Amino acid sequence: MFTDDPFSNYDVAIGLECHVQLRTKTKLFSPAKNHYGDAPNLNVDVVDIGLPGVLPTLNKEAVAFAARLGFALDCAINKRSVFARKHYFYPDLPKGYQISQHNEPICGPGRLRYTLGSESRELLIERIHIEEDAGKNIHVEDGTSSYVDYNRAGTPLLEVVSTPGLRSSDEAMAALTQLRTLVMYLEICDGNLQEGSMRFDVNVSVKKKGETKLGTRTETKNLNSIRYVGQAIEYEARRQILLLINGQTVTQETRLWDANKKESRSLRSKEDAHDYRYFPDPDLPALVLSEEMLSGVKNSLPELPDAKMTRFSTDLQLSEYDAKLLVSDKALADYFEAALALHSNGKAIANWIINDVLRVMKNTEVDESVGFSPAACPLPPESIASLVRMIDEKTITGKIAKVLFEEMVASDQKDPAILAKEKNLIVERDSSALQAMIDKILSDNEKEVAKYLGGREQVFGFFVGQVMKMTKGMADPEEVNKLLKDSLDKRR
Repeated sequence: MFTDDPFSNYDVAIGLECHVQLRTKTKLFSPAKNHYGDAPNLNVDVVDIGLPGVLPTLNKEAVAFAARLGFALDCAINKRSVFARKHYFYPDLPKGYQISQHNEPICGPGRLRYTLGSESRELLIERIHIEEDAGKNIHVEDGTSSYVDYNRAGTPLLEVVSTPGLRSSDEAMAALTQLRTLVMYLEICDGNLQEGSMRFDVNVSVKKKGETKLGTRTETKNLNSIRYVGQAIEYEARRQILLLINGQTVTQETRLWDANKKESRSLRSKEDAHDYRYFPDPDLPALVLSEEMLSGVKNSLPELPDAKMTRFSTDLQLSEYDAKLLVSDKALADYFEAALALHSNGKAIANWIINDVLRVMKNTEVDESVGFSPAACPLPPESIASLVRMIDEKTITGKIAKVLFEEMVASDQKDPAILAKEKNLIVERDSSALQAMIDKILSDNEKEVAKYLGGREQVFGFFVGQVMKMTKGMADPEEVNKLLKDSLDKRR
């Protein structure tokens, strides 16, 4: 029986294909430099543009990076894999084919663990394969000509392909966020979405509830933002459901996302594998991995996000929110641990980073496209460690620390100890001087003293305020409270 909302009668199935650009020094099959942002066609080798008679030579570092991600995703690592030629014709593909892996990829089934809210989930990974990137077409504004930049041609990529195991845009965005975090921790990709270091293709299909067979899928390609992935899924699921409600059919096709209009448009009918005429590349022998090589890669894996979050929560007693935020970006986690190495108060350091450092960077949640940038951070981790140490040692109060923090951000001097001396912000610790101030305050305010001694203990705050005013906030509150209480008790 149908509900009032026709959309609730349909299930959505979502699969992801993520292209991860590897941080190798050179390209996948040539010695050309692998670097973003250089002048057009500067980093191009004869292999990249497919000149006659040239032969590709596989980049060993790219292979190790693929195995590294495979281990992190609990994948089966195939000791034998094969490179194939994927044929299609486009100006940015100079050879007329792309070298990729088809029937025999380097990594087999695996799983990506991620969290949605507080719930742990898994997305099954179908395969990971190595392939080269194409160049980039550049269309000028007048519309009369186009150019091709081959700097990106031959850049090593890993394509991570999932099963259609996701059911909502929120699940897809959470899974991709975790994958991005993972490749950054593995140091195989910088995760910079603005520069295209990761690009996403999204397969979406819908079916009526209760049906077992998946509906016809469409693929929305080349999304460079996790937020756009969510928007594209929502749009495409709604579009397909409306077609079915109106008695029409969904066409298998490739679509492009228009981020400005927040809608997709048809690009071409969806190709099947046979349309690409895959066959093993005759210039590249089968890739055979030794047990020694795989053991070396596995043993060199760094601490991964889940393990780091557990350590932050268990050993440092950070809240789940704080631990999750700090771990969400490797550069941010490294910044936190650099400060922690200089002073062991993890909770306080985490609070200053999350509440103050990120606030000043106008980035309370780490930007998804670039992430936490140490270069853009106004303070080095040493400053935060020193500031927290000064509070713990009661050299300054928390209130003074807030003033010092803003002073450090605004000035070239990043050492809070030096600034505190220059600005005369060191806590007053001379007990005799404080006692003399307290005696004068009590003598000048006999009526308030009488009220306190008569049982109105709230007046105590008045005396504290007077001392802090006289010392311009530079007195240690604990010392002030102790001396005041002793002085008032003597008057009973």
